[in-house]
Amino acid sequence: MTTHYHSPNDLERLGEFKELAGPEFGAYAKFDGTIGRQDGAIDPLNRELIAVGVAISSQCPYCIQVHVTQAKTAGATKAQIAEATMIAAALGAGAAVTHGTMAFRIFDEA
Repeated sequence: MTTHYHSPNDLERLGEFKELAGPEFGAYAKFDGTIGRQDGAIDPLNRELIAVGVAISSQCPYCIQVHVTQAKTAGATKAQIAEATMIAAALGAGAAVTHGTMAFRIFDEA
């Protein structure tokens, strides 16, 4: 048996969550559906660019696929995807460095 860690076919199994954990899945689906809403204070293009940055930060290949595609549909350019990626990278690096300061404090207190 070959193990594939990510497969687009995995998404076909989402129905199992609806069947096995209906209330929780329903709440998740409703919340997730707000990403693409049209009537928010943040326009759909920027909502998708935020989603791209978060998808890249969380390293979710499915989310990257969905939100890059939706961002392009909303009018995003490749340059905007690149900037969203680099902003996500900078925030990730910032989090690592600031957690390093916590490590220094813990080291000094040990």
